[in-house]
Amino acid sequence: MLVLVAPGQGAQTPGFLAPWLELPGAADRLAGWSAAAELDLARYGTEADADEIRDTKVAQPLLVAAGLLSADALGVTPGMLAGHSVGEITAAALAGVIPADEAVAFTAARGRAMAEAAAVTGTGMSAVLGGDPDTVLAHLDSLGLTPANINGAGQIVAAGTLEQLAELSANRPEKARVIALKVAGAFHTAHMAPAVAALEALAPKLAVNDPSVPYVSNADGQTVDSGAEVVRRLVVQVSNPVRWDLCMETFVARGVTAIIEVSPGGTLVGLAKRALPGVRTLALKTPEDLDAARELIAEDAEAAAASEAPAEQEPLQR
Repeated sequence: MLVLVAPGQGAQTPGFLAPWLELPGAADRLAGWSAAAELDLARYGTEADADEIRDTKVAQPLLVAAGLLSADALGVTPGMLAGHSVGEITAAALAGVIPADEAVAFTAARGRAMAEAAAVTGTGMSAVLGGDPDTVLAHLDSLGLTPANINGAGQIVAAGTLEQLAELSANRPEKARVIALKVAGAFHTAHMAPAVAALEALAPKLAVNDPSVPYVSNADGQTVDSGAEVVRRLVVQVSNPVRWDLCMETFVARGVTAIIEVSPGGTLVGLAKRALPGVRTLALKTPEDLDAARELIAEDAEAAAASEAPAEQEPLQR
């Protein structure tokens, strides 16, 4: 069982899209998505510096476009699809829930709405690494912070005001490290409520179909069969926590044996390596990773076929 996963905001790095645009047809596809997003995604993905692509309005459609390009280049139908935060829109498009151009346009609107919501109050996010999860969650609650991402593998991302995050940095949970994240707001918290309203107005305009591949929602780690329900979750997701830990539990329950993370891959594969021992992983960082990904897929399919084949019977002893 192969699951294809798509990363969220923060995975982008300067110039990461450049090698993907060398693939046949990629530049033309990106030009169409740039028009849909009303952004020059090619420039942002190849020439812009870290500060430019950190901007929520830019980062989100750029990530979705990159994920779609790399998945198209891989050309495989996975056993399941899932995405982290904005990566859920990538997964929804790959599952056929939303057409690719509408997905990029919706993501651009999401980025703008979230940036506007973040501008109202000084907010941010910090990763809490290690420590007892229950102790960490209780500590965040005592500071008025929201566990915006519960990622598993000993990682919880706290979100709230800059003052609350400063207190967290000064007063860390026992046996935990705190790392401030380079994001512009408290995503997946009540601070993003204005963005929900903006997306609710856009959702009825989308051409929606039911998923063609099992789609795992990071709201609760459950598979969602209805396209309308997928879109509803995409809308409310911006102000609700990401439960990637529950997604990984579903991967295990469904018998996932391999995980490939679309571009710019690395973050989710890192979590899987720590939380899912025995599951093979690969991150699509550049097109040079495509051959290794296809080899992994072929080997995974062979192993699955071998496990399903009837065992040879021993000859009867007379």
